[in-house]
Amino acid sequence: MNSNFPRIITLLRKERGLSQKKAAEALDISQALLSHYEKGIRECGLDFVVKTADFYNVSCDYLLGRSPDRTGATLTVEDIPEPDAIGKENVMRGSLLPVLNKKLIANSLNIIYSILQKCNHKGLTTEISAYLTLAVYKCFRILYSANPKNPQGMFAAPENLESGLSNAALNIAEARARCLAEGGQLEDSKGLKKEEAPALSPESLSAEYPLFSGSLFNLVQSAETRMGMKKQTK
Repeated sequence: MNSNFPRIITLLRKERGLSQKKAAEALDISQALLSHYEKGIRECGLDFVVKTADFYNVSCDYLLGRSPDRTGATLTVEDIPEPDAIGKENVMRGSLLPVLNKKLIANSLNIIYSILQKCNHKGLTTEISAYLTLAVYKCFRILYSANPKNPQGMFAAPENLESGLSNAALNIAEARARCLAEGGQLEDSKGLKKEEAPALSPESLSAEYPLFSGSLFNLVQSAETRMGMKKQTK
């Protein structure tokens, strides 16, 4: 049994507000045996995995850590909605600030991924995507952890380790992306060749991305203001 199983069955039980004794009774095993399963001391059989999945109304793949979705579903490109898809999840009310920042970030990402597509370098795309994924993950966990009553079952990284581990992974992704972008080699992935490196300037960005370039320039300015930097005017 993999290491995810003990963690997930423990968190599912706690989400239900069940004691180990009550859960063991419902699953028709002894409390001592359930304790061993939750601690990873003993491995269970397939019958118990199926019974546990039915009891908590999740898939076996979720219990085994093979899918982040409780139904066991896996996403394909076609399953992922467009960022601006119409629906109640995309309705923002109140302050204009979230709407403005979302547009600045989304439009800037359009340019970043357009540049990556032109570079046609799988390794570089992977590392930059990993960096962005980790940044979004960190933001989500900050919001999720604001309420200590929120169940932690969807996360593998415990709260006391999450920040350090995600920061480390973020730095690694950045280092690997820089290495490849500057022509270095990582494992079997060769870096970007000089002739493949994107030639960029404010003028070329404005010409190629007339709809999105203003958002990127604004984002750059906002980021550097946060860094305490101010562009020198002639």
